[in-house]
Amino acid sequence: MPQVLEFSDVVVRRNARDIVDHLDWSVDDDHRWVVLGPNGAGKTTLLQLADTLVHPTSGRVTILGEQLGRTDVFELRPRIGFASTAMAKRVPPDETVLNVVLTAAYSVLGRWNEAYEDIDERRALRVLSEWRLDHLADRTFGTLSDGEQKRVQIARAIMTDPELLLLDEPAAGLDLGGREDLVARLSELAMDPDAPAMVLVTHHVEEIPPGFTHVLLLREGGVVAQGLLDDVLTEENLSATFGQPLELQRAGDRYFARRKAV
Repeated sequence: MPQVLEFSDVVVRRNARDIVDHLDWSVDDDHRWVVLGPNGAGKTTLLQLADTLVHPTSGRVTILGEQLGRTDVFELRPRIGFASTAMAKRVPPDETVLNVVLTAAYSVLGRWNEAYEDIDERRALRVLSEWRLDHLADRTFGTLSDGEQKRVQIARAIMTDPELLLLDEPAAGLDLGGREDLVARLSELAMDPDAPAMVLVTHHVEEIPPGFTHVLLLREGGVVAQGLLDDVLTEENLSATFGQPLELQRAGDRYFARRKAV
């Protein structure tokens, strides 16, 4: 399958510390990856590299056939969908939901003087409808619930029909109902053969949507294990990733973890 993302011996160093430590990793166009690890493992930095927001200190990052540092990132970014809590904080609170999604066409946050065509607006409205958000099109982003904001961000991320979709902790801060609703919707997307390659970052195995195929386990910037989800997500690997003895359970296509009783 065509490769959409490749990291070759990638290092990101800040203040004499390797945030990402000699990482080798690749994503094919039909893969759905979940990236798991504790705080400080380098997960968000990994996504920032994949979204061209950060450049490696050393090593090579290739995104959609283009090498980071040797390509125009402004031409590359519309081919990548990215949603994160940090991005939500940069959205003007008085921006309408329709404009939040529409402005993805120019990879900007907040509508200014860009010229949009009718086809762009129709596409934005269609995506909002697919995510059952069309009734919120005229609402301002700042008036939405956390769950609604998360779904609007994902709608924005897929507005441009990206070839790579990056989701940074999409369920963070949601209540149980909101989390389960989002997991179900992401599962539907993951199982769609026409959906783009996907990379989802989370701290919790409970947030892995059915349909995801691969897992990358990170600790202190390095790889603990990576590969097919069914093979790699084990109690041993999960315990090594989070630095404590963990019990892993599976119910159908969902996972659950807790600390082992002493």
